[in-house]
Amino acid sequence: MKIENSIKEKILILIKERSEKVEEKIELSILLSLYGNLLTETQQKYMDLYYNEDYSLSEIGDNENITRQAVRTILLKSKNKLYEYEKKLGFYKKEKEIKKIIEKLQKSKDYGKVEEYITQIIEKLDF
Repeated sequence: MKIENSIKEKILILIKERSEKVEEKIELSILLSLYGNLLTETQQKYMDLYYNEDYSLSEIGDNENITRQAVRTILLKSKNKLYEYEKKLGFYKKEKEIKKIIEKLQKSKDYGKVEEYITQIIEKLDF
């Protein structure tokens, strides 16, 4: 029983780690669509290949005649830039907040709340 529980725990940890990686890939893909034009052409290309087209570091390196490590470095710098842009500009955060309010608005049967939700959306859009 103890061995079975240990195996189950390890499987759950692996699933959680895999899920977090997938979530990060999705988030970076969204950030790339929002802020990609602020990156260099090379950074945009490598980020797109890695996060949207699912190329490996080796595949990108082989296609671009650079090392896997060089690709990794470019991706890491690009990823950090995207997070920096989001921290400063916050478009993705605002988009998520607005979507949550819209979901509440769609589910609301209380017309008094509708006006409140619309006001919240307008406040989020007011830069």
